[in-house]
Amino acid sequence: MKTSKGTTSVGYLNLTPDNLFMRASPTVSDSVAAQTLAAPTNFFSSGLRQKVDQLMDILWAGGVNNPMDSIEQISYLLFLRLLTEKDEVLAGLDKKYQRIFSGKWSRFAWGNFVTLTGDNLFNAVRDAIESLHELPGLSDTGKLLFNRATLKIYDRPTLRAVVQGVQEMDLAAHDGHDFKGDMYEYLLSKLSASGTNGQFRSPRHIIAMIVALVNPQPGQRICDPACGTAGFLIAAFVHVLMHHTKPADQRRGIVDGSLLKPAQWKFLEQHAFTGFDNDANMVKLSILNLYLHQLERARIEHFNPLTTSFGGSYPGQMFDVILANPPFAGKVQEESILADLNYKLNTRATELLFLKWFIDHLTPNGRAGVIVPNGVLFGSNNAATKLRELLLTQCDLQAVITLPGGVFKPYSGVGTSALIFQRGKPTESVWFYDITADGFSLDDKRTPIGANDIPDVLAKWAKRDEGPNSYRVPIEKIRENDWSLAAGRYKAVTTEKVTHDSPAEILAEVINHENEIVRRGNALLAEIGRRK
Repeated sequence: MKTSKGTTSVGYLNLTPDNLFMRASPTVSDSVAAQTLAAPTNFFSSGLRQKVDQLMDILWAGGVNNPMDSIEQISYLLFLRLLTEKDEVLAGLDKKYQRIFSGKWSRFAWGNFVTLTGDNLFNAVRDAIESLHELPGLSDTGKLLFNRATLKIYDRPTLRAVVQGVQEMDLAAHDGHDFKGDMYEYLLSKLSASGTNGQFRSPRHIIAMIVALVNPQPGQRICDPACGTAGFLIAAFVHVLMHHTKPADQRRGIVDGSLLKPAQWKFLEQHAFTGFDNDANMVKLSILNLYLHQLERARIEHFNPLTTSFGGSYPGQMFDVILANPPFAGKVQEESILADLNYKLNTRATELLFLKWFIDHLTPNGRAGVIVPNGVLFGSNNAATKLRELLLTQCDLQAVITLPGGVFKPYSGVGTSALIFQRGKPTESVWFYDITADGFSLDDKRTPIGANDIPDVLAKWAKRDEGPNSYRVPIEKIRENDWSLAAGRYKAVTTEKVTHDSPAEILAEVINHENEIVRRGNALLAEIGRRK
C-alpha cells in the first residue's frame, strides 16, 4: 500500500478492504514544543489553533465550563463530521459501497446538522451522539468512544456556534501535511492548562525523548497500560514513521513512513498499539487522538491492568515495548489487586504495582521507558527494595534519567525520573543523567527558555558517555547500597585543592599594608600643615 499524499483513511468501520486504505502524510506532532516548520506548512499557521481557541471560548461562555467536557463534546462532533466525510469518500470510490449513513441512519450524517437551529438542532445532535454506538459496522473501539455519550451543550445558540465552528475547520491535507492530529493535540493541551485534569497529560517533549531512547521498531507490539490521551503511543508511531521516511521529505517537514513495507504498515495499523486506562473519559480522548493520527484500529480498552487480567492466565499477553507515565500516587484496595502481580511485594502503592506490571509484561529482550516518582528509586520499605532488586536482576536497567522538579507543573511538583530498561539479562551498570533544564521554565507558566539538556542526553546515549550531568555506576556498588537508585548517592563529589599562604606570610602582608597606610597618612598630614 503506497502512501498517498493528501488522502484520507478509513475510520472505525470494519467493512473496508485493505486496498481502500489511503493515508495522509502526518507531520511530527508536538503541541508542547511548538514546531518550527516554514509557514504556511505548519499547524500554527494553519488557522486551526485559532479555531480551537474560539470553540473553547464559545463553550465556556455557553455554560460548558469544565475543559474535559468541552473537549469531549468537540470530539463527538469532530468524529461525526469525519465519519460522514469518509463515508462519502468510500461511496465515491466504489459504486457498490453501502453508505453507513443510509436508511434510518441518514439523518445522523453531518451535513444535516449544519443547516439546523434551535431545538431541531439540539434534538438531532443529541439523538446522533446517544445512538451512534448502535451504528451498524462500527468497531468495538468506535462503540467504546460513544459508550454512554450524552450532549452537554444545552444552550441552543452555543451549540449552533460550535457546530458551525467545526464545519469551518479546514481539515484537509495540504501539500502532504495533515494537521488533524496536531489540532487535536493542541486541543488536549487545554487539559494541562486547566490545572484540573492535566495530570493525565505528560509533556510531549519528555515523551519524545523517552521514545527516542527506547527506539521502537516496525513489527513490535507497543503498550501503554496507563495511556491517558495516548501521547506515548502516538509518539512511538511518529518515531517509527520518521525513521522510515525519505530524508528529502523530512527536510520538507513530511513524516509519512514511505519506506515501510506493506506488511509493516498493516502491522502498525492493526496490531502494534495497545492502550489501557481506568478513566472512561481518557479512553474516549485517546481513541479520537489515535484516530486523527491514522491509528483508528489501535486497541484501546477501559480497565485497570492492576486489578484486571487479560489474555488468559497472568501475565497473559506480552509486549515488545512498554512506554508509560502511570499514576504517581494512590492506593489500590488490597482485595482488588491481581494476586500474581502482587506476589512477594504485598503493597497497595500504584507506582510500585505498575513497575512490577511493566517487568512482568515485557517479552524477552523487550524494552521499556517509563516515568516513576523518585521515591521508587530509594524507598526503604520492603516492597520498594524487593522491586528494585527484581528490576536490576531480571532486567538490564540501562538508564535512570532524573527529570527537573517542575517538569509537570502547573499541576504537580513531584520529583520524577525516567527508567530505561530491557528484560532478559541482569544489570551490569546503570547510566545516570541529571537533567537540570528541559527547554522550559520550571515555574507554573512553563515558558520556553534556551537552556535544554535533552539534546545532550540523546547525544551521550549511544555510548553512555560521562560528563558534568552523567555518570555510570557498577551494579556491585548499587547492591552494596541496598539496591538504591538515588542519583545523589553515587554522584562523585569533586573538590579542588586550595593552597593557602603560611601564617607568617599573611601577617607580613598585613603589616606591609598597615605601614603603607601610616606612610600615606603622614604624607597627607604634612600636606595639610603646609597649606596653613
